[in-house]
Amino acid sequence: MRTCANRHRLTVVKSPLFVTALFSTLGSALPGFSQAQPAGVGPTYPTKPIRLVTATAPGSQPDAIARLLIQKLSDTWGKPIVLDNRTGGGGLLASSLVARAAPDGHTLLYVLPNFVISPALQPTVTFPPVSDFVGIGQIGFSTNILVASPIIGVKTVKDLIALAKAQQGKLIIASTGAGTAGHLSGTRFNLLTGIKAVQVAYKGGPEVMVELMSGRSHYAVTTMGSALPFIQEGKLVAMAVTSPKRAPVLPDIPSLGEIQPEFRQSETSHGLLAPAGTPRSILN
Repeated sequence: MRTCANRHRLTVVKSPLFVTALFSTLGSALPGFSQAQPAGVGPTYPTKPIRLVTATAPGSQPDAIARLLIQKLSDTWGKPIVLDNRTGGGGLLASSLVARAAPDGHTLLYVLPNFVISPALQPTVTFPPVSDFVGIGQIGFSTNILVASPIIGVKTVKDLIALAKAQQGKLIIASTGAGTAGHLSGTRFNLLTGIKAVQVAYKGGPEVMVELMSGRSHYAVTTMGSALPFIQEGKLVAMAVTSPKRAPVLPDIPSLGEIQPEFRQSETSHGLLAPAGTPRSILN
């Protein structure tokens, strides 16, 4: 996400605070929004309600984070902010909508890594994912976790690998769509361990949780915020986190790198973009 990284990047101080069970930087980043109008932004912005478009489903971890963000911004600006959940197409539906919006700062895009991944997987994309947007800032990072349905009776990653290999091509791995962090991390895990599984995509994290708990899907790499309440209630089995280190909220759960050193450890980046051509003063 070159645009987001090189222009107007926010300085975010990492904190152990977990919002919606995990989001480690939002607690320290958000207070800065509520103190004063940033320098360089005139009193005429915003002049009307703002629309924040996200490709995530209501009830998902990114959705919860976006709602915290818009509350702080709304308190600062004294204007309402509407969250527009546009799921589908691996995030392309949301991105294309904002790409066509007026570059006046009143339509913004909440992005995850699939913003730049999905266009590479779908050659029919009608807009360039970087040049049609400009970065406002990076909000922070979150951790994903490999979880399994308790119905399949596994407790560890080793158990899951053994079961999947004994039933090659029969287990179902759930995701929230092609190009998402969960889809790619789950696919890489399967490749490194020699697992062949059926990939099934759902509209959002909440739907993935329901399918896992019911046993209709068997395992997934999903967001910590979506999975943690169900892990704590014993409705999901935590296998491993995808971050470089163990998550403070689940210190007994290993990282995948501890078990499978070849696994490329990762965290999911959350960012905020505007249509290309948005004035610098508004971006500031």
